[in-house]
Amino acid sequence: MSVLGKLLKNGPRASGRIIRIAVISFLAVMLPAGALFAAAQTAKPGFTVQISPASQSIARGSAAAYTVTITSQNGFAGAVAMTASSLPAATSASFSPATVNVASGASATTALTLSTTSSTPAGASTVEIQGTSGKTAASTTAGLTVNYPLSGSISLSSSPSTVSIAPGSSGVYSLTLSRTNLDGPISLSVVGLPTGVTATFSPNPATGNTSTLQVTASPSAAAGTNTLSIVGSGQDASGKTQYGYANVQLQVLSNGKAFTISGSAASPLAPGVSQPLGLSFSNPNNQGISITNLSVTVMGITRSAAAIAGNLPCTTADFAVVQYSGPYPVSIPSGNSSLSSLAVPGSQWPKLTMLDRPANQDGCKGATIALSYSGSGQGN
Repeated sequence: MSVLGKLLKNGPRASGRIIRIAVISFLAVMLPAGALFAAAQTAKPGFTVQISPASQSIARGSAAAYTVTITSQNGFAGAVAMTASSLPAATSASFSPATVNVASGASATTALTLSTTSSTPAGASTVEIQGTSGKTAASTTAGLTVNYPLSGSISLSSSPSTVSIAPGSSGVYSLTLSRTNLDGPISLSVVGLPTGVTATFSPNPATGNTSTLQVTASPSAAAGTNTLSIVGSGQDASGKTQYGYANVQLQVLSNGKAFTISGSAASPLAPGVSQPLGLSFSNPNNQGISITNLSVTVMGITRSAAAIAGNLPCTTADFAVVQYSGPYPVSIPSGNSSLSSLAVPGSQWPKLTMLDRPANQDGCKGATIALSYSGSGQGN
């Protein structure tokens, strides 16, 4: 009997077995052939774009210089045209040269200048640097931080320099302004607030040498640490705008504990008189809390009916707060307590002062002062 006759006699089972073996053998041949095909592919010619330094920080109105290096890859040779995008407003970019000729296996450089103006907004940005040669392109990024120009006329400092707050709570920075040949008001602003955090200055503009910055995190504010730039600006005697700024840290906590703070002055105030603020705490948690960044802010003034009728002014600029000066953290037990019950010396309590100003302060007679208290708590 022939081989074909034997296959027909054995039936479908034998025939299926032979077909199955043939398929397996076919795959065994194809797999290494595919691998050999892939290995034979040649990478396309191209280039890379690199920048140095990776980022720069400059004063507004000045320029930042970078060196851009284009390096041939896989035998690329040709002219590469350079462009920059995602620039901050009122900022320009220039390359010298704008087109770089790159030889095969070699590198070439171009100088990038990012020029800002007096209208460029302060803050950090990321600029995209791209090289294009026909259908081939490559890119990198350059960091640029624009600061307000410094001057010797204004300087700012903050106490504390770092504030930690829980979502849904507030914190306060006490600001000190130093002036040189600048007697007018200083306008205050803040750059770098994270999403969900708002800021309020009191007073703003500042006519004296102090102000406060209160930051408030919404209940949905994300946890994290951010650098805030507090900016002061005012005009000198010649009418030229001068700037000063201070950098502070803001930490939004992920595990802050809820508690309340209240307080009041023991006696009425008068020009030049200070009164300690006896703070009280209510801790509804079943464990103690360690409080940091305890602070008080003058939020507003409600004048008496007589002062309003007589058009007699009284503002937050008539008052100042000396913040709590004791050690941190302040350990608060569960339930109700106070600085007094915690045996904190009165000399370390925050103090509210009515400033003795040369202006008429009769509008402050009988006025009610609204104070805001804040602090951050961590479970013990």
